[in-house]
Amino acid sequence: MRTELEEIFKRHAHAKRDSLIPILQEIQDKMGYLSEEAVVSVGQHLNIATSKIYGVATFYNQFRFEPKGKNHVMVCRGTACHVLGSQTVLEAIENKLKIKAGQTSRDGLFSIEVVACIGACGLAPVLNINGNFHAKVTVEKIDEIIESYRNKEE
Repeated sequence: MRTELEEIFKRHAHAKRDSLIPILQEIQDKMGYLSEEAVVSVGQHLNIATSKIYGVATFYNQFRFEPKGKNHVMVCRGTACHVLGSQTVLEAIENKLKIKAGQTSRDGLFSIEVVACIGACGLAPVLNINGNFHAKVTVEKIDEIIESYRNKEE
């Protein structure tokens, strides 16, 4: 990880505070998330307090502080999905996986992300798992959907 950070910092050798978000985006693109080590290193590189970096990074929901699971579950919370029950679908997924949105399961198999809109409103409520769309999802379908991904791992 250290080498990857050094490469990013070389590309931003004379960076100032206004480069914070692009640097964080580049780190997340490369590593999949912002580790504590990465945030501290960015602070040292830009001479910004770590708490300030966390303040900026937590403001934007594009940044994550844990690696994604092997099966990344994106739950749409757009208007159509919301009206058709995506909140109860989200709660069912969290209960099934025993994690909350933004977290990754201990075994690393699943992570949950809430997204503002997937753009498939006619199929609401919608899940996207590893690029696969699941349409008109109900609480009753959650066990079957999750288990199908768990079985692929065995």
